[in-house]
Amino acid sequence: MKYMKKSISELHEDLKQGTVTSEELINESLKLSHALQEECNAFVTILDDAKPVNITDSLLSGIPYGVKDNYSTKGILTTGSSNTLKDYVPFYTATSVLNLEKEGAVPVNKTVLDEFGMGGTGTTGHTGVVLNPWDKTRMCAGSSAGSAAAVAAGVYPYALGSDSGDSIRKPAAYCGIVGFKPTYGLISRYGLFAYASSLDHCGCFARNVRDIAIVIDAMKGIDKNDMTSWDSSNIHLNNDLTDEVSGKKLCYIKELCNIENYPNASEELKNHLLNFKETLRKCESIGLTVEEVSIDKKILDAIPSVYNVIAFAEATSNMSNLTGFIFGPRGEGDNYADMMKDHRTKGFSSLIKRRFIIGSYVLQAENQERYFINAQRVRRLIVDKIKELFTKYDGLILPVGTGPAKKLDGSTIVNEEEIALDEHLQIGDFGGFPSITIPNGFINGLPVGVNITGNCYDDQNVLNIAYALEKTMDYKDQIAPILGGGDSE
Repeated sequence: MKYMKKSISELHEDLKQGTVTSEELINESLKLSHALQEECNAFVTILDDAKPVNITDSLLSGIPYGVKDNYSTKGILTTGSSNTLKDYVPFYTATSVLNLEKEGAVPVNKTVLDEFGMGGTGTTGHTGVVLNPWDKTRMCAGSSAGSAAAVAAGVYPYALGSDSGDSIRKPAAYCGIVGFKPTYGLISRYGLFAYASSLDHCGCFARNVRDIAIVIDAMKGIDKNDMTSWDSSNIHLNNDLTDEVSGKKLCYIKELCNIENYPNASEELKNHLLNFKETLRKCESIGLTVEEVSIDKKILDAIPSVYNVIAFAEATSNMSNLTGFIFGPRGEGDNYADMMKDHRTKGFSSLIKRRFIIGSYVLQAENQERYFINAQRVRRLIVDKIKELFTKYDGLILPVGTGPAKKLDGSTIVNEEEIALDEHLQIGDFGGFPSITIPNGFINGLPVGVNITGNCYDDQNVLNIAYALEKTMDYKDQIAPILGGGDSE
């Protein structure tokens, strides 16, 4: 039996009983890491020298996990999946990773991402494309592609991700697992490579909701190195996890969820929305009230543009230190300007360079009012509208994307009227809202997901609703069959 198929609680019990050792778990996870690397290219670095630890009462002690390669890890290569940092070895470790280390968690690899977290495909990392373990002709989405693929393939029970637009929650859907980003500041961002600071969230993947609660409990905490973190010492997500949600109220947005809004819908999208309607009935079966709400389509259609302007502007500022002088390979040239230009021209992918150009343009003095400041105004309109819903509802429930994972060859097309449906998860980052994706069945043998988003600081409520809904389904702890012995539909 493969131990890595088990949940965190099951592994902890096995370790405490002496059924298995930490060393055996690590060796199994490393073996699976190398196997998945051959199949899906999920890792930048595999830590073959990972060492076992003493088993304590901590649920995470001795259990392997994966770290997205934009989390700083002292003495371990940390590239951000970019050629500009292809040889960078940090001198400090991210606070959230240190928190896991204190619990005895054992990192066994660093996972591939879209370069510096900028992208939603898992195809722009400097080590190459990450393939979906359910179907290698499909993408994992991004940017946390490697982490999602590894958890889905059963390499370990959980892995770290980051989310600035939908970079945990959409890969979770495409890979048939659970992905959660908590309220902004619940987990310190110190040591996470900054992409868009007002949008960046730390979070994680697992194969069930309880494992998510266990990991986030360990990662969270106020941090003097991150002024946006806050005191969550009174929050105990795992201990307070319950499926008693009767009387809670959810809403969904009819402009996104009603099939008549999509005259050119593919069969995958039609089935995806039918699947979602069935999930709403499951919500009602456990005592949840579900109501339809309406939001002006103009506001919904603005979401991707607002995200692009704000994220690209913040990225341009955050990554201005990548010059090749402080760290990274030194560029060539006769003077510092030419050396810096050479470093950035050769080091960044074309996607990143396009985003920097847009970010620089919208930040120019003559353009700020029209683009950057206006985008901030529309962001506020969107957040205020969602917060207004949260005065009446405990959560917003929506399908993730337009169906299963898109094809890597680009043949899966999102029609113009579908863009808001494909990009709505960015709302969670605009408002810093806690937001979770859980598996929601299969379409043509490929997993799809459903998302629940709640009000800030209401992480427990969001997890409880997801936990209760998960129990009505048959997709908990599912594993892609790519490495053998997995679960498939």
